[in-house]
Amino acid sequence: MTGKILAESYEVQRILGKQTGRQTLLARDLQTQELVVIKQLFLGSDFEWQDLKLFEREAETLKALSHPGIPRHLDYLEIDEPDSKSFALVQTYVEGRTLEEHLRCGRTFSESEVKELAKLLLAILMYLHEQNPPVIHRDIKPSNILLHSRSGHSVGQVYLVDFGSVQNQAAKFGGTITVVGTYGYMAPEQFGGRSVPASDLYGLGGTLIYLVTGLHPMELSQQDLKIQFADRAKHLNPNLIHWLEWMTEPSLEKRLSSADKAFRSLDENPCAINKIKKNPLVVQPPESDIKLTKNSEFIEIIIPPKEVDFSLIAWFSAAVAANILLRIGGSNYLSVINNLLRNSLIMLSGSLLAAVVVTLLSAFRELRVRIDRHQISYTSNLLGLKWNYPRSISRQEICQLEIRQYNSNIYQMLIQAGKQKYQLGENQGLSESEITWLATELSQWLGLKIKKTLTEGKNNIWF
Repeated sequence: MTGKILAESYEVQRILGKQTGRQTLLARDLQTQELVVIKQLFLGSDFEWQDLKLFEREAETLKALSHPGIPRHLDYLEIDEPDSKSFALVQTYVEGRTLEEHLRCGRTFSESEVKELAKLLLAILMYLHEQNPPVIHRDIKPSNILLHSRSGHSVGQVYLVDFGSVQNQAAKFGGTITVVGTYGYMAPEQFGGRSVPASDLYGLGGTLIYLVTGLHPMELSQQDLKIQFADRAKHLNPNLIHWLEWMTEPSLEKRLSSADKAFRSLDENPCAINKIKKNPLVVQPPESDIKLTKNSEFIEIIIPPKEVDFSLIAWFSAAVAANILLRIGGSNYLSVINNLLRNSLIMLSGSLLAAVVVTLLSAFRELRVRIDRHQISYTSNLLGLKWNYPRSISRQEICQLEIRQYNSNIYQMLIQAGKQKYQLGENQGLSESEITWLATELSQWLGLKIKKTLTEGKNNIWF
């Protein structure tokens, strides 16, 4: 194999790894003379189309990424040879050893090195998860982390490699469920085919537990699916132990939700972390009558009609009467008022009438927001009549959750999907606590962070 020329461009130096249907090669680019890594997927008797789908997704993902801690995409090839056909992904070569290799050789990591390593990897995850759509690695483990150029006071340059299991938000809701990852480092939700940014935090937490205990997570006992490692890490500061427990919470709702939050909480004291851990959930306000249904297939929010304030009916009657009088009364009723003032009063009463009508319609309307694997729909039901506005749009278009606070203490939540905005808030009679609860539920299900904005004035959006 050594010396073989692939696609007339790459000279094979040696085999780095091999398994059924695929291999990884170290090669030299004949044009640049730089070393590269070539991953090959063969079309043989063991070939499965799902493997090619993941292989192509890895290539497309790497092509769109640019980070010093991630190998760079160079080329994607179809290689036809007399005895085989294969697809090849070419990427930059990273010189170094994996964490797995370091640990097998007996290397140990101090607490400061573990924290440094955690921060460097979290910085890479922040970059990945902030892509639009977010990129989820799904297979973070010691053998997929490389260290290079270690110095006396630093762990060296850190690289995250092997994006063969990568998932982006656009690919998340395909027609089939694919379980990928490595036992011991896979978050529980991944066994059901679901992956969110917090799933990568679980894999990182399991990796760091391996570093501080010297044991694979599967070799450690579990209680209620929680990895029991604290008794083997008594040399660590309690802060770091609590943080690792938080990273590897089996419950997605209780786990750290983002790489940014994990990074910021790493240096907090144990009391602060415990305080946050004891209050991880935002629950439905007891007075709320909103119905929320959530499972792995869909999330649905039903907002029932509001209670009618009968003072609105009085305002409606007054507005109608005033508008009629002003239009037909003429000089008999308003002889001392000039036409300009009369017209202004007609417009004012008309505006009041329109506002009251809209409010009454909102009071009788049921609103249903549903997001499934394929689309988001926003359905209104008024006295048996149903309509969808804004129109339904592909689930893949959802890119942002935002809570807007206006200076008059009015709150609205916006779901941004492409150029469309789906709004929940004052017009549905929702309180601040209800909006916060719904935003939190959507954030956890979609794997999106919540953007919070303080806005001057108020723009009414009537849906």
